[in-house]
Amino acid sequence: MDLDPLLISRLQFAFTIIFHIIFPTFTIGLSAYIATLCVMWMRTGKEHYRVLAQFWTKIFAVSFAMGVVSGIVLSYQFGTNWSRYSAVLGNVVGPMIGFEVEVAFFLEATFLGLLLFGWNRVPPWLHTLSAIAVAAGTLMSAFWILSANSWMQTPVGYEMRDGIAYPLDWLDIVFNPSFFYRLPHMVTAAYLTTSFVVLAVGARYVLAGKHLEHGRTMVRMAVGFAAIVAPLQLVIGDQHGLNTLKHQPMKIAAIEAHWDGSLPGELVLFAWPDEKAETNRFAVTIPHGASIMLTHSWDGLFPGLTSVPPQDRPPVLPPFFAFRAMVGIGMLMILTALTGVWLWWRGRLFSTRWYLWPAQHVWWLGFVAVICGWIVTETGRQPWVAYGLLRTADAVSPLAGHTVATTLVLFVLVYGVVGSMGLYYINRLIMRGPDGPAIEPPSAGTPRWPVEPGRKTSAETALSIPVPSERIT
Repeated sequence: MDLDPLLISRLQFAFTIIFHIIFPTFTIGLSAYIATLCVMWMRTGKEHYRVLAQFWTKIFAVSFAMGVVSGIVLSYQFGTNWSRYSAVLGNVVGPMIGFEVEVAFFLEATFLGLLLFGWNRVPPWLHTLSAIAVAAGTLMSAFWILSANSWMQTPVGYEMRDGIAYPLDWLDIVFNPSFFYRLPHMVTAAYLTTSFVVLAVGARYVLAGKHLEHGRTMVRMAVGFAAIVAPLQLVIGDQHGLNTLKHQPMKIAAIEAHWDGSLPGELVLFAWPDEKAETNRFAVTIPHGASIMLTHSWDGLFPGLTSVPPQDRPPVLPPFFAFRAMVGIGMLMILTALTGVWLWWRGRLFSTRWYLWPAQHVWWLGFVAVICGWIVTETGRQPWVAYGLLRTADAVSPLAGHTVATTLVLFVLVYGVVGSMGLYYINRLIMRGPDGPAIEPPSAGTPRWPVEPGRKTSAETALSIPVPSERIT
């Protein structure tokens, strides 16, 4: 059986990017949370915040390591599976990916060592500064990666010479038309994802009656933050959608399963889009709903899928269903956060079991929403790898389908083992809790920051880091 190398290469990249995106999403939000805890520790002097920061730093170290390992594979695929993409667009995309490594990753890696091993060895202000530097590094990483991806969605500032893209204006390239919408949308998603992980862990401790002070702090911080940011994400997403309509109308048409652009768009709540018949089966719709949302007009028109030839349309099913899953999860996040704030205001946040029990299981919501968002973004861009500039079929390497399929199977097996081990170990750290056993104190002669009166000794507070996590530095 002949395997299509284009399809298999796309499946391989989709699998590796979906696996990888889980960890940067978590570390972007978690690094900001750790930095916040360190700042609160410095301002209040409460040991409580320092213990929480130590606890989450252990989990951050494991996630960071898994993100590094899974991210390296993506870079290699540009040369192995997508060599024509690299040849045509490498002059533009390559430097931005390089900046992410040289600026953002090196900043994270440098100060991560101080964040991991600096407890009781450096002044609190320096340790807090290292936490802030790591959080800034994760943001800078998001900046460059999303700039490169946004340019592929809305390419500007280049010229083509002999079929090769050459940069003309780096400011236009970096700050391309979709970048200012895509960056806040993704960063906010990362922060929300982490807040729901923190909420789930805190609720788990409160229900179990263990680490109560730490658990209550996590629940309060997560609920308060999500109640502000989750509704804000809805506004950011709406603006992002309007920008997408302007620059990528076929992506919006696929999201809305909107076929005939000569008619006002219905808001399709549910349907089964039939691409061959160019219609929606079993549709449940709100008349004129999509027109009102996208054009702010009752009879507003926007391009439908039939306005372009079939070969220029994106697949409809993946972005259609992924978008609805993403929006549904977003609405559930808003409901969860606002309900938590209401219970907090009534003084029943930590005694309402019908809220805490489901709250301890919401840790996965943000990750699924982010994956759905990337499915919408990447499949909705098809058949272009750089929108209107380079088709995906013209970017793939001249490889045999079975060779790519072999490596895909190996990736699935290896990532399955690595991912399972990582999740198992993170769960072990959560089960141990913030007051888990610590490592042995430093040996005689090891320099460390003097212990202040009333502070725990290093034997009680030093960070316990396992051997696999030590290797990331």
